[in-house]
Amino acid sequence: MRFIHSEYLIYVVFVICALITFYVRIFKLRKRDLEKFAQKDLLAEILSTLSPKRKRLKVVMLLTAIAFSLFALLRPQWGFRWEEVKRKGLDILIALDTSKSMLAEDVKPNRLQRSKLAINDLVKDIKGDRLGLIAFAGSAFLQCPLTMDYNGFLLSLNDVDTDTIPRGGTSISSAIREALKSYEGGQKKYKVLIIITDGEDHEGDPVKAALEAKKEGIVIFCIGIGTKEGDLLPVIDETTGEKAFLKDREGNVVKSRMDEAALQKIALETGGVYVRATNTEFGLDLIYRERLSRMEKRELLGKMNKHYDERFQIFLGIAVVLLLGELFISDRK
Repeated sequence: MRFIHSEYLIYVVFVICALITFYVRIFKLRKRDLEKFAQKDLLAEILSTLSPKRKRLKVVMLLTAIAFSLFALLRPQWGFRWEEVKRKGLDILIALDTSKSMLAEDVKPNRLQRSKLAINDLVKDIKGDRLGLIAFAGSAFLQCPLTMDYNGFLLSLNDVDTDTIPRGGTSISSAIREALKSYEGGQKKYKVLIIITDGEDHEGDPVKAALEAKKEGIVIFCIGIGTKEGDLLPVIDETTGEKAFLKDREGNVVKSRMDEAALQKIALETGGVYVRATNTEFGLDLIYRERLSRMEKRELLGKMNKHYDERFQIFLGIAVVLLLGELFISDRK
C-alpha cells in the first residue's frame, strides 16, 4: 500500500490518538461524576436502562469511522497497471546570440540576461515539445541537443555567456546552418527555430541560409532585442578593473544598434514571424501562444507509465457504513 499524501500520515495518526485519549478521559470523568452523584446501589438502579457496552460500541464505531475517513483523505493506493503515455510536440531549437553586443544595457539588465530570463519563462509553459539550444556569435555551437529533459536544458542555458563562443562577431547564418545539422533527417515539418539576436550580422548570408532551412521544413521565428538608437557596450578595464565601454581599433566608442530588416526577411521567407523585444514584453510567450501551440505536432515516442489504482473509496465506504450503523444503535438496553 502507498499513500499519495503520505506526508500527512503522521498528522492523521496524531489526530486518531488524540481522539482516543479524549474519549477515554471522558469515560473516566463521567464515571467519577456519577459516583459522586449517588451511592453505588442507587446508581445501579438509576442506570439500569442504559447499556455501557452499547455506549462503548457507539464510540468505537465513531472513532473508527473518523479514522477511515482520514485515511481516505491520504488517498491510499495498491495494485497497478502499465499505461502507454504518448506525447505530441514540436522540435524547437532556440538560437541565442552570445556576441559582445548582447551586453548592451538598452534592455535591462542587459540583452543577454533578459533573453535568458525570457527563455526560462518559456520553458515553464512548454509541455511535450522537445527543446534544444544553439549559442552563436562569429560561429555557432549546439549547446544542448533536442531533449524533453527541461532541467538539463536550463542547466545548459545557465552556462551560456559571451565567452561561450570564442570567435567574435555575429553570424546568424552559422546559427541557421547549425540548426540544419541538428535537424538532419526526419520529416520536413514539426521543426521550429527561434533566433534571439540584436540582428547585427557581420558575415555570411542569413537570408540564403534561411531559404535552405525552408526547404527542410524549418519555420524560423526571430526576436530582435535592443533599440534602434542602440547603446554602448560595457566592459571591465583590465588595468583598472573599473567599468568602461568597448572601443574600436581607432579608439572610438562602439555603439550597438539593432538591425530589424534582416530578421524580418528571414522570418518572412520561412513562414515565421518577427517580434521586437521590449523591457515589458519580450515576445517568446506571444510566439508560443499565438503560433507554436497551434501548429501541427508530431507524435513523439511514447513511454510506459505505472498507474496505481485508487483505493480511497473502500475506506470512505466503510466510514459511511459505520456512521450510519452508529446512528441506529441505541445506548439503552
